[in-house]
Amino acid sequence: MRVLGIESSCDETAASVVEDGRRLLSNVVASSMDLHAKYGGVVPEIAARSHIESIVPVIQQSLDQAFPALVGNQAEQWSQIDAIAVTYGAGLGGSLLIGVLAARTLAITYSKPLYAINHVEGHLYANFLTETSLPDYVLPAAQPQFPILGLIVSGGHSQLVSFRSHFDYTLLGQTSDDAIGEAFDKVAKILGLPYPGGPSVSKKALEGNPLAFQLPKAKLSGKYDFSFSGLKTAVLRLAQEQIGEDFTFLSTGIAARLSEQQKADIAASFQRVAVETVVDKTLLAYEEFQPASVIIGGGVASSPELRCQLSDRLPRPIEYTDLKLCTDNGAMIATLGCYKATLGAAPADPYSLDISPNLSM
Repeated sequence: MRVLGIESSCDETAASVVEDGRRLLSNVVASSMDLHAKYGGVVPEIAARSHIESIVPVIQQSLDQAFPALVGNQAEQWSQIDAIAVTYGAGLGGSLLIGVLAARTLAITYSKPLYAINHVEGHLYANFLTETSLPDYVLPAAQPQFPILGLIVSGGHSQLVSFRSHFDYTLLGQTSDDAIGEAFDKVAKILGLPYPGGPSVSKKALEGNPLAFQLPKAKLSGKYDFSFSGLKTAVLRLAQEQIGEDFTFLSTGIAARLSEQQKADIAASFQRVAVETVVDKTLLAYEEFQPASVIIGGGVASSPELRCQLSDRLPRPIEYTDLKLCTDNGAMIATLGCYKATLGAAPADPYSLDISPNLSM
């Protein structure tokens, strides 16, 4: 079973071919991040226009990478594809629309079954990839075993999920406000660090003392729920205090008055507490549900601090997927598509599949 996965939920246009839900044959990603960096975040219209320009060449590059002996022979390349999987939610409406329309058109043109994929769920399925001939990929030695505890941490999502088997899961908890990745972006902006915030805050934190400042963790009624808005506000108040100003001082003027050491100490202290927040809940869920495997997915899953804290605190070893498969990619979509196809999930109608920007697990 070979599935072509198409992902276009935000600012990456991505396509990948995956075989049997475990072997990565290709993975091509075209990012428009550089276009958004000067705005400090993703601009939906710019992202959609970038997808329009990139979607066709990215899909073709993915087929060429998967089947190099058939380059130039599209008919033969498509004969090797058994199904198409595409992200239909959650994400930016304009961005999702480009990927879904491309997938629908290809499914009709080449008579392939089409599978609609939940982007958030897909992030965890990157962990099922264990084989590839592509260079520079470090994949787990074995697939995770059910029951699985999954932690999804990205710019738009922070969720803790218990999987009994494929597609049979319970959402244990989620953020009640900002996702952890969004909090990193906002703290980066306060400190005058570049977008995206996750990598820039982590890099700056290496120069700082993670115990320099004590920041709060939210206490919520939901046992496994998260909240990061209070932590973000606490960082803002701390930064204002460090430059001798009160809460009325505009956040846009703070970075210019902070020393590099102050920035580093704030970044390190924030990162420690933000990561502890999700690790605390993950450990609590592990103790209750005793899963056979723990997996993480999403852009923040590439955080060295998160991986370090999880490995130190969880009694069961974690095998992490390659860093390139943590951010948005077609491989995770194709992998989940493989399991939908082989386990009997109903394909979507290529003539009517619609996007669902607010889709949740």
